[in-house]
Amino acid sequence: MTKINQVAVVVPAAGVGRRMQSAVPKQYLQLGHQTVLQWTLAAVTQDPRVAHVYVALHPDDPYFSELECQISVPMTALHGGATRAASVAAGVAKAHADGFAWVAVHDAARPCLSAGELTEVLDVALSDDVGAIVALPVADTLKRATQEDRIAGTVAREQLWQALTPQVFPSEALLAGFTQLGVEHPALTDEASVFEALGQAPKLVVGRRTNLKITLPGDEALAQLILMQSHQQA
Repeated sequence: MTKINQVAVVVPAAGVGRRMQSAVPKQYLQLGHQTVLQWTLAAVTQDPRVAHVYVALHPDDPYFSELECQISVPMTALHGGATRAASVAAGVAKAHADGFAWVAVHDAARPCLSAGELTEVLDVALSDDVGAIVALPVADTLKRATQEDRIAGTVAREQLWQALTPQVFPSEALLAGFTQLGVEHPALTDEASVFEALGQAPKLVVGRRTNLKITLPGDEALAQLILMQSHQQA
């Protein structure tokens, strides 16, 4: 039975996060009393339309089974793939098989997603023929570099956006796109790029700068500050 008015969230969490130079994958770093992934799972369930969460894990993940994930909706863990696209495709395939017409894909290492961002991107996506993503208009001056790391020129930033997550699409269309293009396709750096490659144009929803992705050492400290502040205000 198709769940037309409900959304499944797919969280790709199979990465190892080498750039963080940490002892554990970045999704398992401790931020206060919870791990990054625990914060993320709580964040993606802040809208009542979210009915299920699918977490794509590395096949040899030793950490997830030790977590106490007390979220308000059912959760399914499954094996991810060698790439982000492969992990997302695995989660989307399961969600689609379970009857979910819509999926919201959110990075495991974005624990600071606000309820407002989630609600707005769902509102826009579910009323659009293609789908929508959270993104930020580029605010800084952008430079193009030479191979010697010298400035080759300035890139006009008008109409340039930084793609964030969640990214929300019809599960059938996203799964068909992965099948048609292949999960190893080099252009598939996020879910929106699947639709771009097929000539479609998802909507952009303005997000918040606090919706950061933990990628490099120091990012986790900033994320913890954001989370502690938002928790105190709640």
